[in-house]
Amino acid sequence: MKVRLVPSLLILALLFVSAANAQRTEISIGLSEQFFDTVVDALFQNGEPPEFSIAGSKRRVDEFIPDDQRTSISITYPSSFFPQESASACKESIRLSRELNGIRTAVRFREGKIYAPLAFRGSYNPPFVGCVDFSGWAETNIELRFDQESQRLVADAKVLNVILSGTGGVGSGLIARMVQNAIDRKINPIEVIRMDKVSFIVPIQNSGNLKMKAVGVRNEIQNGSLLIHIAYEFSRL
Repeated sequence: MKVRLVPSLLILALLFVSAANAQRTEISIGLSEQFFDTVVDALFQNGEPPEFSIAGSKRRVDEFIPDDQRTSISITYPSSFFPQESASACKESIRLSRELNGIRTAVRFREGKIYAPLAFRGSYNPPFVGCVDFSGWAETNIELRFDQESQRLVADAKVLNVILSGTGGVGSGLIARMVQNAIDRKINPIEVIRMDKVSFIVPIQNSGNLKMKAVGVRNEIQNGSLLIHIAYEFSRL
Protein backbone atom coordinates (compact mmCIF):
# COMPACT_ATOMS: atom_id res chain seq x y z
CA MET A 1 0.00 0.00 0.00
CA LYS A 2 2.83 2.46 0.84
CA VAL A 3 4.44 1.91 -2.56
CA ARG A 4 1.21 2.82 -4.32
CA LEU A 5 0.76 5.99 -2.27
CA VAL A 6 4.17 7.50 -3.08
CA PRO A 7 3.39 8.54 -6.71
CA SER A 8 0.08 10.08 -5.65
CA LEU A 9 1.73 12.06 -2.88
CA LEU A 10 4.41 13.34 -5.26
CA ILE A 11 1.79 14.49 -7.77
CA LEU A 12 -0.16 16.34 -5.08
CA ALA A 13 3.03 17.96 -3.80
CA LEU A 14 3.89 19.24 -7.27
CA LEU A 15 0.38 20.56 -7.80
CA PHE A 16 0.31 22.58 -4.63
CA VAL A 17 3.93 23.71 -4.41
CA SER A 18 3.03 27.17 -5.78
CA ALA A 19 -0.45 27.34 -4.29
CA ALA A 20 -1.43 30.25 -2.06
CA ASN A 21 -3.83 27.93 -0.24
CA ALA A 22 -5.08 24.37 -0.54
CA GLN A 23 -7.56 25.23 -3.30
CA ARG A 24 -5.39 27.25 -5.72
CA THR A 25 -2.32 26.52 -7.77
CA GLU A 26 -0.46 27.77 -10.81
CA ILE A 27 0.82 26.00 -13.91
CA SER A 28 3.52 27.48 -16.14
CA ILE A 29 3.95 26.80 -19.86
CA GLY A 30 7.06 27.87 -21.74
CA LEU A 31 7.02 28.56 -25.51
CA SER A 32 10.11 29.42 -27.51
CA GLU A 33 10.62 31.08 -30.88
CA GLN A 34 11.94 27.74 -32.16
CA PHE A 35 8.59 26.13 -31.27
CA PHE A 36 6.68 28.65 -33.36
CA ASP A 37 9.19 28.31 -36.21
CA THR A 38 8.42 24.59 -36.28
CA VAL A 39 4.67 25.27 -36.27
CA VAL A 40 4.96 27.75 -39.16
CA ASP A 41 7.16 25.33 -41.13
CA ALA A 42 4.57 22.58 -40.68
CA LEU A 43 1.82 24.96 -41.76
CA PHE A 44 3.48 25.66 -45.09
CA GLN A 45 4.81 22.14 -45.69
CA ASN A 46 1.56 20.28 -45.05
CA GLY A 47 -0.96 22.30 -47.01
CA GLU A 48 -1.70 25.32 -49.12
CA PRO A 49 -0.48 28.68 -47.79
CA PRO A 50 -3.12 30.59 -45.81
CA GLU A 51 -5.06 32.83 -48.19
CA PHE A 52 -7.89 35.32 -47.75
CA SER A 53 -9.76 37.64 -50.05
CA ILE A 54 -9.28 41.41 -50.08
CA ALA A 55 -12.15 42.05 -52.50
CA GLY A 56 -14.45 43.07 -49.65
CA SER A 57 -11.81 45.38 -48.24
CA LYS A 58 -12.16 47.83 -51.15
CA ARG A 59 -15.66 48.77 -50.04
CA ARG A 60 -14.57 49.15 -46.41
CA VAL A 61 -11.68 51.44 -47.38
CA ASP A 62 -14.01 53.51 -49.55
CA GLU A 63 -16.30 54.05 -46.55
CA PHE A 64 -13.64 56.25 -44.96
CA ILE A 65 -13.99 58.85 -47.74
CA PRO A 66 -16.46 61.58 -46.60
CA ASP A 67 -19.48 62.21 -48.82
CA ASP A 68 -18.57 65.86 -49.35
CA GLN A 69 -15.24 64.77 -50.83
CA ARG A 70 -16.74 62.43 -53.39
CA THR A 71 -17.17 63.40 -57.02
CA SER A 72 -19.51 61.60 -59.39
CA ILE A 73 -18.54 61.56 -63.07
CA SER A 74 -20.22 59.43 -65.71
CA ILE A 75 -17.93 58.35 -68.55
CA THR A 76 -18.83 55.87 -71.27
CA TYR A 77 -16.20 53.80 -73.09
CA PRO A 78 -16.61 51.30 -75.92
CA SER A 79 -16.20 47.69 -74.85
CA SER A 80 -13.07 47.40 -76.99
CA PHE A 81 -11.36 49.91 -74.68
CA PHE A 82 -11.03 47.30 -71.93
CA PRO A 83 -8.95 44.12 -72.11
CA GLN A 84 -11.05 41.00 -72.43
CA GLU A 85 -10.32 38.76 -69.48
CA SER A 86 -12.40 36.36 -67.46
CA ALA A 87 -13.71 37.22 -64.01
CA SER A 88 -11.29 34.73 -62.48
CA ALA A 89 -8.23 36.15 -64.28
CA CYS A 90 -7.36 38.36 -61.31
CA LYS A 91 -7.82 36.73 -57.93
CA GLU A 92 -7.94 39.59 -55.45
CA SER A 93 -6.45 37.95 -52.41
CA ILE A 94 -3.49 37.81 -50.05
CA ARG A 95 -1.42 34.64 -49.64
CA LEU A 96 0.97 34.32 -46.72
CA SER A 97 4.53 33.32 -47.66
CA ARG A 98 7.11 31.53 -45.55
CA GLU A 99 9.82 33.94 -46.64
CA LEU A 100 10.05 36.93 -48.95
CA ASN A 101 13.05 39.18 -49.60
CA GLY A 102 14.75 38.01 -46.42
CA ILE A 103 11.64 38.47 -44.23
CA ARG A 104 10.32 35.24 -42.71
CA THR A 105 6.82 34.77 -41.35
CA ALA A 106 7.49 34.06 -37.68
CA VAL A 107 6.74 34.90 -34.05
CA ARG A 108 9.38 36.85 -32.14
CA PHE A 109 9.65 37.85 -28.49
CA ARG A 110 11.51 41.13 -28.06
CA GLU A 111 11.65 43.84 -25.39
CA GLY A 112 8.59 42.59 -23.53
CA LYS A 113 6.41 42.40 -26.66
CA ILE A 114 5.31 39.78 -29.17
CA TYR A 115 6.00 40.59 -32.80
CA ALA A 116 4.95 38.65 -35.89
CA PRO A 117 6.38 39.64 -39.27
CA LEU A 118 4.01 38.31 -41.96
CA ALA A 119 5.38 37.92 -45.48
CA PHE A 120 2.76 37.82 -48.24
CA ARG A 121 1.99 37.96 -51.94
CA GLY A 122 -1.24 39.01 -53.57
CA SER A 123 -3.07 40.52 -56.49
CA TYR A 124 -5.47 43.42 -56.93
CA ASN A 125 -7.56 44.68 -59.83
CA PRO A 126 -7.79 48.52 -59.73
CA PRO A 127 -10.10 50.24 -62.25
CA PHE A 128 -8.62 51.07 -65.69
CA VAL A 129 -5.32 49.41 -64.76
CA GLY A 130 -5.86 45.66 -64.73
CA CYS A 131 -4.49 43.01 -62.45
CA VAL A 132 -1.57 44.16 -60.30
CA ASP A 133 0.61 41.67 -58.44
CA PHE A 134 2.15 42.86 -55.20
CA SER A 135 4.22 41.49 -52.36
CA GLY A 136 5.57 42.69 -49.05
CA TRP A 137 5.34 42.09 -45.35
CA ALA A 138 3.27 43.31 -42.42
CA GLU A 139 4.84 44.33 -39.13
CA THR A 140 2.41 42.92 -36.58
CA ASN A 141 2.11 43.16 -32.81
CA ILE A 142 0.33 40.40 -30.86
CA GLU A 143 -1.46 40.94 -27.56
CA LEU A 144 -2.62 38.08 -25.34
CA ARG A 145 -5.86 38.10 -23.36
CA PHE A 146 -7.66 35.54 -21.24
CA ASP A 147 -11.31 34.89 -22.08
CA GLN A 148 -12.52 33.45 -18.79
CA GLU A 149 -16.03 32.73 -20.04
CA SER A 150 -14.84 30.46 -22.86
CA GLN A 151 -11.76 29.34 -20.88
CA ARG A 152 -9.36 30.26 -23.68
CA LEU A 153 -6.15 32.20 -24.03
CA VAL A 154 -6.49 34.16 -27.26
CA ALA A 155 -4.28 36.56 -29.17
CA ASP A 156 -5.17 39.65 -31.18
CA ALA A 157 -2.87 40.61 -34.06
CA LYS A 158 -2.59 44.34 -34.71
CA VAL A 159 -0.89 45.46 -37.92
CA LEU A 160 1.53 48.29 -37.15
CA ASN A 161 2.93 48.85 -40.61
CA VAL A 162 2.77 47.39 -44.12
CA ILE A 163 5.82 47.49 -46.38
CA LEU A 164 4.93 46.85 -50.02
CA SER A 165 6.94 46.01 -53.10
CA GLY A 166 6.04 44.88 -56.57
CA THR A 167 3.16 47.27 -57.28
CA GLY A 168 5.13 49.62 -59.49
CA GLY A 169 3.62 52.50 -57.52
CA VAL A 170 0.08 51.64 -58.66
CA GLY A 171 -2.32 52.12 -55.77
CA SER A 172 0.27 51.17 -53.17
CA GLY A 173 -1.37 53.30 -50.47
CA LEU A 174 -4.78 51.76 -51.11
CA ILE A 175 -3.36 48.25 -51.21
CA ALA A 176 -1.56 48.82 -47.91
CA ARG A 177 -4.84 49.82 -46.24
CA MET A 178 -6.65 46.81 -47.71
CA VAL A 179 -3.90 44.46 -46.55
CA GLN A 180 -4.06 45.84 -43.04
CA ASN A 181 -7.86 45.70 -42.97
CA ALA A 182 -7.95 42.12 -44.29
CA ILE A 183 -5.34 40.84 -41.82
CA ASP A 184 -7.08 42.52 -38.90
CA ARG A 185 -10.44 41.03 -39.84
CA LYS A 186 -9.46 37.57 -41.08
CA ILE A 187 -6.85 36.50 -38.54
CA ASN A 188 -8.24 37.76 -35.21
CA PRO A 189 -8.81 36.32 -32.72
CA ILE A 190 -6.16 33.59 -32.61
CA GLU A 191 -6.81 30.74 -30.19
CA VAL A 192 -3.58 29.95 -28.34
CA ILE A 193 -4.60 27.59 -25.53
CA ARG A 194 -7.86 25.97 -24.47
CA MET A 195 -7.69 25.63 -20.71
CA ASP A 196 -9.55 22.32 -20.70
CA LYS A 197 -6.58 20.85 -22.57
CA VAL A 198 -4.20 21.65 -19.71
CA SER A 199 -6.50 20.79 -16.80
CA PHE A 200 -7.62 17.52 -15.30
CA ILE A 201 -9.83 16.04 -12.62
CA VAL A 202 -8.33 14.83 -9.33
CA PRO A 203 -10.21 11.77 -8.02
CA ILE A 204 -10.84 11.55 -4.28
CA GLN A 205 -11.88 8.17 -2.97
CA ASN A 206 -15.39 8.17 -1.45
CA SER A 207 -15.54 11.98 -1.79
CA GLY A 208 -16.14 12.66 -5.49
CA ASN A 209 -13.71 14.59 -7.69
CA LEU A 210 -11.92 17.93 -7.71
CA LYS A 211 -12.15 19.95 -10.93
CA MET A 212 -9.57 22.51 -12.08
CA LYS A 213 -10.81 25.84 -13.48
CA ALA A 214 -8.58 28.60 -14.84
CA VAL A 215 -9.22 31.89 -13.05
CA GLY A 216 -6.40 34.05 -14.38
CA VAL A 217 -3.47 34.22 -16.77
CA ARG A 218 -0.30 36.28 -16.70
CA ASN A 219 2.65 36.10 -19.04
CA GLU A 220 6.34 36.90 -19.00
CA ILE A 221 7.94 37.86 -22.30
CA GLN A 222 11.67 37.39 -22.45
CA ASN A 223 14.01 37.71 -25.40
CA GLY A 224 13.36 34.53 -27.35
CA SER A 225 10.68 32.96 -25.17
CA LEU A 226 7.24 33.35 -23.65
CA LEU A 227 6.27 32.02 -20.22
CA ILE A 228 2.54 31.69 -19.56
CA HIS A 229 1.36 31.33 -15.94
CA ILE A 230 -2.16 29.95 -15.54
CA ALA A 231 -3.84 30.25 -12.13
CA TYR A 232 -6.26 27.43 -11.34
CA GLU A 233 -8.92 27.05 -8.71
CA PHE A 234 -10.14 23.68 -7.49
CA SER A 235 -13.81 22.96 -6.92
CA ARG A 236 -15.69 19.81 -6.04
CA LEU A 237 -17.77 18.19 -8.76
